[in-house]
Amino acid sequence: MSLIVVGSVAYDGVETPHGKVDRMLGGACTYISLAASYFTDVKIVGVVGQDFAQEDIDFLASRKIDLAGLDRVPGKTFFWAGKYSLDMNDRETLRTDLNVFADFNPKLPDSYRSEPYLFLGNIQPDLQRSVRAQMNNVKLTGGDTMNYWINDFRPALLETLKQWDFLLINDSEARLLSGEFNLRRAAAKIMDLGPHTLVIKRGEYGAILFRRDCHFMVPGYLLDNVFDPTGAGDCFAAGFIGYLAGKAVSPSNGDLDMAELRRAVIYGSVMGSFCCEEFGVDRFRTLTRDEVEGRYQEFKTCTAF
Repeated sequence: MSLIVVGSVAYDGVETPHGKVDRMLGGACTYISLAASYFTDVKIVGVVGQDFAQEDIDFLASRKIDLAGLDRVPGKTFFWAGKYSLDMNDRETLRTDLNVFADFNPKLPDSYRSEPYLFLGNIQPDLQRSVRAQMNNVKLTGGDTMNYWINDFRPALLETLKQWDFLLINDSEARLLSGEFNLRRAAAKIMDLGPHTLVIKRGEYGAILFRRDCHFMVPGYLLDNVFDPTGAGDCFAAGFIGYLAGKAVSPSNGDLDMAELRRAVIYGSVMGSFCCEEFGVDRFRTLTRDEVEGRYQEFKTCTAF
């Protein structure tokens, strides 16, 4: 059983207090696929241009990521550039060139359509819904969204969320989507829209997992140095859904095991923290599963009481 990941495969230019990289492998689909590959088999759906480097194809393939759904078309690959503040809690977008991603209309290969796990990255809600409709055996569906879709595509987003089991968004997006400032009330309203499981990400302060009858809070991992937070939220999502897919967790009688969901959120924090240790996806070039498990045990130690 595999996890299908749909979203952007891109190049990024990033400047942080630790340095500057003019062009590096990025994109939500890339981060999610690489981080999730530590837990389960991954198949990606995305689009790149003719400028997408063979060395980047080889890197993704080296993580045993199925690339049958990655289309290469004439034109240039999606490019984004940004600069982070001194505390890296804020960033300024300097450039966004959608390029071939502007016409992205995801079509799943036949070999993908019967897989049970689906993560829909941050793309137009109608496209997210069209991907869900192409799968005939999906057991667990979810993804994320952003302020732009919440503000300008709300009707389409609300229709899409009706079909989702889980949603991962940050605290400002949760408040915008729900119209509630209090996160507990915001969560209740969002779960009324469709998802029975909600994770609200709070950056360096961790995350909160919400279900109808309970919630679970996980802290952020304290790093000595945060080199680049780009993709950390995507890697959090990857740890969450990657763990669930790897354990073959699916709703039983319409519900999910809360203990497994708690572990999934911890693994999300683990993978998000590793992402920040180097620029772009570079940490995943050397990261081992033993290191992942070691940091998971650190979380258990520092949160037990």
